[in-house]
Amino acid sequence: MDTNPPALSGFSGFSGRAAAWVMAAVALVLTLVGGLVQLRLPAEWQPQTPLSPDFGVALTFPLTGAFLVSQRPRLSIAWLICAGGLLGSGNVACTALMFHWASQGDMRAAIAARAVQLVCWAVSGLMLAVLVPLYSPTGTLSSRRWRVVVALGTVVTLAEIVLGLLRPDPDPADYPWPAVIHNPLQVRALAPYYGTVWGILQYAVQICVVAALASLALRLCRADPVTRRQIAWPLSAFALYVVLYLLGPAMWVPATVVTAFIPFTILFAALRYRLYGIDTVISRTFVTAGLLVVVGAVYFGVGAASSLFVSGYHQVAGLAAALFAGAFFQPLRRALQRVVDRALYGPVGDPALLAERLTQEVRRADPADALASVVTVVREGLAVSGVAVEITDGRPRYVESGHIGPSPREVPLVWHGEPVGRLLVGRPGATRFAAAHDERVLATLLPYVADVAHAVRMAADLQRSRERILAAREEERRRLRRDLHDGLGQTLGAMAMTINMARVNLTRSPAAADGLLRDLRVGMDAVAGDIREVVYGLRPPALDDLGLAGAVRALAEETLPAGGSGAEQGDTAPVDVAVRVEGDLAGLPAAVEVAVYRIVQEALNNVRRHARATRVRVEVTRTGAETRTEAETEAAAGPGAEVRPGAGAAAGPRAGAAAGPEAGAEDGGELRVRIADDGIGLPAHLRAGVGMSSMRERAAELGGSCTVTAPDIGGTVVDARFPLTA
Repeated sequence: MDTNPPALSGFSGFSGRAAAWVMAAVALVLTLVGGLVQLRLPAEWQPQTPLSPDFGVALTFPLTGAFLVSQRPRLSIAWLICAGGLLGSGNVACTALMFHWASQGDMRAAIAARAVQLVCWAVSGLMLAVLVPLYSPTGTLSSRRWRVVVALGTVVTLAEIVLGLLRPDPDPADYPWPAVIHNPLQVRALAPYYGTVWGILQYAVQICVVAALASLALRLCRADPVTRRQIAWPLSAFALYVVLYLLGPAMWVPATVVTAFIPFTILFAALRYRLYGIDTVISRTFVTAGLLVVVGAVYFGVGAASSLFVSGYHQVAGLAAALFAGAFFQPLRRALQRVVDRALYGPVGDPALLAERLTQEVRRADPADALASVVTVVREGLAVSGVAVEITDGRPRYVESGHIGPSPREVPLVWHGEPVGRLLVGRPGATRFAAAHDERVLATLLPYVADVAHAVRMAADLQRSRERILAAREEERRRLRRDLHDGLGQTLGAMAMTINMARVNLTRSPAAADGLLRDLRVGMDAVAGDIREVVYGLRPPALDDLGLAGAVRALAEETLPAGGSGAEQGDTAPVDVAVRVEGDLAGLPAAVEVAVYRIVQEALNNVRRHARATRVRVEVTRTGAETRTEAETEAAAGPGAEVRPGAGAAAGPRAGAAAGPEAGAEDGGELRVRIADDGIGLPAHLRAGVGMSSMRERAAELGGSCTVTAPDIGGTVVDARFPLTA
């Protein structure tokens, strides 16, 4: 690799940047002078081609080169662009001044301007058309073999300058301007060969220009993906310029526009901007050109055919042509887009096709297997070394396809505003232009990936819930087995032995038998108590005896009797406990009743132990369900429960019947439980214990929620909500 820059290697520091901007300012002044002078030339002294690529060079190369020098002062192509632009501006100014002085009769000044113009034109062409492509975008040659092109271009440029300075004066009859600008250094002996030699030198220059373009193309093919994206823009601009340059002066107007655009492409490449979008430009250019050509051909072809067969009906011909062209448009656009995407990105180039494939993969598998398929599709669509998905609280938590490497790109996965994980993207693979395509693929596929990640999380949550339910069931079975075996079983075994001993002593020692039977009676009471404890552990009997409202009222009176809050700490202040019930609590699921009872029990126990409260309010409210009459609601709530007046009778005693049997079939409403006290509130550094966790888990198991908060006015509020189904 040639690391030595060509001429004008950059020198760093403030002086280098200042020199670059001075060169740009001088170039701008020369360009303005040249343009103004050319506009004021007499018609007979106007150049044969008023607008040439040199104007494009003079307008954009100096300023762009100066900016690039200010950003990368040690980059050699920055100085090539800046110096080449300055020489191009000198070419424009000297050309205009040469014709101006010649039109004024000042041939000596015109001769000097011609010599300077010749040098500026030749050296500027060498720098910008040969050396800049060879050294782009890194400032070094791709290999030492290209030194031959550098040497050939330099020799040809020197030959052009020498031959131009020794040019014989042309025949005045063939001269396109009113007077010949005399060359004092002319060699008359070159007159027969001048045109041939000059043509050979021009062909040699064209060979050097094409070779420089080929060097840039080969660099693109052999480079890594990042460098390919750098080279793509300048390569496209240089390729278009070379085509227009080879077509000759007839294409100099579009060549001027392309030439003015070239330094900006080099600027993008040298500063390594990440999103070049060159693949988008190429794709849309080819698709648009194909549509214009084919649709135009169809339109004019059908129009011509219709005119032949339907003579004299031009309206019919135009309508038929428009209909045929419109029918071909959309299928042709899709076909061209598929061809271009396949050429640019391979068989996985179309993001829409990737999304369709991903959808099919998701439909055929469960969330865990679908995630592996999704990762594979994304990796193939991005053409990267590897892709991985990391899911928060998922099973599996991490799925990888390929190898993402040590520093992958991280893309957050968000499902309806909720972060569910992240997508890790490895290094780009061997695709041609990956940057803009990667962004399109990510924008298209990320919602699908987030959906699958969310599904994996939900499946994991469901599985964990099942595991907790199974564990709780097995733990309850183990407790029942232990209670029955160690307690009730041992007691029954002892009672059986007592019965046998009583039978033995019944005839010979009635007193001893009577004592044994009395012990047996006491043991039976103990067995009844044990059985009662087992049954109470399964479901509080108060729920069956009193209903939910009555059980909550009884629980409140039992847990917080008058003078009870904080009694364990010696606080004997009376507690005002009130229970309020709204809505119909009859017909609730058994699991909901037990969960509400246990949450109220735990909350009241916390009030008794820690709150030091003087007032506690327990509210149980059901909303969204059919209501009953006030009397029925009060009866269902149990004695002493507070019922809002009119809660059930607001619509009349037959409101529930009027609603019909279908009312509430889809939604059973919501049950809300609220326990509020005026105690000391929550501690500053709260650590959730077993009780609070138990309340939250009981609500979550039924699809509800439970929160414990401390309002600004003081105290503690436990708020639990349970969704109900009809």
